[in-house]
Amino acid sequence: MKSFYVWYKKHITFAIFAGLVLGILTGLFLADRFAPVLTVTNLLGGIYMNALNMMIFPLVFCSIIMGIASIGNIRTTGKITGSALLYFIVTTALASFMGLIIPRLIHLGRGVQFEMAASDIEATQFTSILDTLKSLIPSNPVAAFSNGNMLQVLVFAVITGFALISIGEKGEPLLKVIDSLNELCLRVISVVMYFTPIGVFCTIVPVVEANGTATILSLATQLIILYLAFFGYAFLVYGLSVKVLGKVSPFTFFRAILPAALNAFGTCSSSATIPISKQCVEEELGVSNKISSIAIPLGATVNMDAVSILMSFMIMFFANACNITVSIPMMIIVLLANVLLSIGTPGVPGGAIASFAALATLAGLPAGVMGVYISINTLCDMGATCVNVIGDLSCCVVLKEKLDVN
Repeated sequence: MKSFYVWYKKHITFAIFAGLVLGILTGLFLADRFAPVLTVTNLLGGIYMNALNMMIFPLVFCSIIMGIASIGNIRTTGKITGSALLYFIVTTALASFMGLIIPRLIHLGRGVQFEMAASDIEATQFTSILDTLKSLIPSNPVAAFSNGNMLQVLVFAVITGFALISIGEKGEPLLKVIDSLNELCLRVISVVMYFTPIGVFCTIVPVVEANGTATILSLATQLIILYLAFFGYAFLVYGLSVKVLGKVSPFTFFRAILPAALNAFGTCSSSATIPISKQCVEEELGVSNKISSIAIPLGATVNMDAVSILMSFMIMFFANACNITVSIPMMIIVLLANVLLSIGTPGVPGGAIASFAALATLAGLPAGVMGVYISINTLCDMGATCVNVIGDLSCCVVLKEKLDVN
């Protein structure tokens, strides 16, 4: 039994990949012919996602506080946070530039025809920068946890961490409790991770079955182009970053973070991948917990590189398919609006649908495009989430090399 445990832990990446492939094949060829398959996969997939989500916010909250406490000073914590934000801003700018240029060069969506259906999706409302800043501080921390507002949880954790440091010895008892809770979260997550191959299989089957082969094949060319852009960007930008700035071989990096990338692809949730991401960079790449505890949750909230590419591609795709001209200035406005909409949005499946509704309205697209977008949203979201998570982990590797944090 022990030997199997060791073997399974060593080959879990292969098991996750096998679960992903089997899930796709099952969704395509079996789920619609044998109804119990869908019932079982929906049940087990729901249990897996709930098990992951159960510990996400307690883990993020506790790990950030313990990271700040272990650093022991505001200067170093601020250096990690500021450096991570700078990295995410630069990579998002590169992704936005790619999203503006490539769809226009290849005339993405031109000549494509599809049936549009009405949609009742409510668009996300734009807020001013001042309102966004005001909402950073949670008036009700419990509500921030229950509503899944990652940005507010991050801010609350940072405030709590610095406050505990400032009160010195009187804060030690609470720090010990938080440290114990952090270890509890890590233990639970480490057990859940062994079921990731099954979880990925069960979450991908309903996705493929719901879209069906007809929808997938009719939009296959556009999806292939989108995925080439996604992973071309990941290998080029993130690969060069870890090579030049992080002094790590891109091959070593991508091999080490593969479990997190596959989990993100299968679950469409960057938040649910946080525990696995931390495990990958800490155990396989030697990144300090002080860096990963801050950079990974921050990236899951504000790093929207792939979302910038996705929204640009989708807006241009639908605009060309509907013979609507979208100017470069309008696309820049759309991208800036997308960044504002994305900040603080929980990294969960389907989180981009309401945002796209607002962006489509801004670009002057007909409401009927939402029906088509919803049908392929998860297929797009899988690649986008995977790339975003890779970006979070590349940031950790770069910070490990550039910052003197042990």
